[in-house]
Amino acid sequence: MNWYLSKIVFRIICGEGQHTPQFDEQLRLITADNEHEAFDKAMIIGEKEQDGFYNENQKLVQWKFVNVSELYKLSGLLDGAEVYSRIQETDDPDRYIEFTNKKADHIRFSSTPKMLRLL
Repeated sequence: MNWYLSKIVFRIICGEGQHTPQFDEQLRLITADNEHEAFDKAMIIGEKEQDGFYNENQKLVQWKFVNVSELYKLSGLLDGAEVYSRIQETDDPDRYIEFTNKKADHIRFSSTPKMLRLL
């Protein structure tokens, strides 16, 4: 089993979405035999952790899974742990989603393994 660090991207939408587009980029630890299995596990986590709730103004706030945009092989740690999260605001949400999807495709179809060593 190997350890991988994945970046899972969610879009945050409040109410009708009439606000500056926001994206939550979360770094998650994944255990898997290989990069393809790690990518699939990260995708499942993203899909399962989509969420929604009503805020104090009774507006629906949603975390919608976009894709897995980064994946790095590590040398150990805790399965599924969130190690980083960042809210991204952008004026062009379609371009941001397109870029995230391109990065995911590169991971999915690339045969070059990536390695990140933690010191």
